[in-house]
Amino acid sequence: MRQNPQRRAALLDAAIEVLAREGSRGLTLRAVDAEAGVPTGTASNYFANRAQLLVQILHRTRERLVPDPADLVGPLDTKVLLGQLLERMRRERSVHIAMLELRLEGTRRPELQAELAGFQGAELEVNVTWHLESGLPGDRQGVVLLYLAMLGLIVDDLTVPTLLEAYPVDALIETMAERLLPERPAG
Repeated sequence: MRQNPQRRAALLDAAIEVLAREGSRGLTLRAVDAEAGVPTGTASNYFANRAQLLVQILHRTRERLVPDPADLVGPLDTKVLLGQLLERMRRERSVHIAMLELRLEGTRRPELQAELAGFQGAELEVNVTWHLESGLPGDRQGVVLLYLAMLGLIVDDLTVPTLLEAYPVDALIETMAERLLPERPAG
């Protein structure tokens, strides 16, 4: 397998675009080559098979979605952080749609489901721990509930954006944060 990290990243970015646009059935090594504008067969030099490509797409999405460290410097405000999260999702729309496609594909491929469960579980734990250690309001269960609520909002925003037009998203985020993450008692 080839080891050029820039070429691998470019192929994975192309794969994300194909997956987001064409769905899982349209994701082939040949389609990735075409999207990346490289000679046919290039992707097969980097990925042994489609299953390996799917797993590596999963990890590339994490690289693309990491927040800017400058956004995580105090003082922190949950509502601002959630607004930034939604804006990142909108900017990286194809990455999130590709993640939804990976989740759906995982329902048909047990090996991908196991990879997704481990990956998503680790990501959730890192986020919960960071939230609690940052001194933001709420407890572990509230942070998980907020994760689930934001996931629903993001899925609707990505897939049926007109659904929430009657509900100002900023107000929804503020209400979610206030109801799910009450201030911790002093002491």
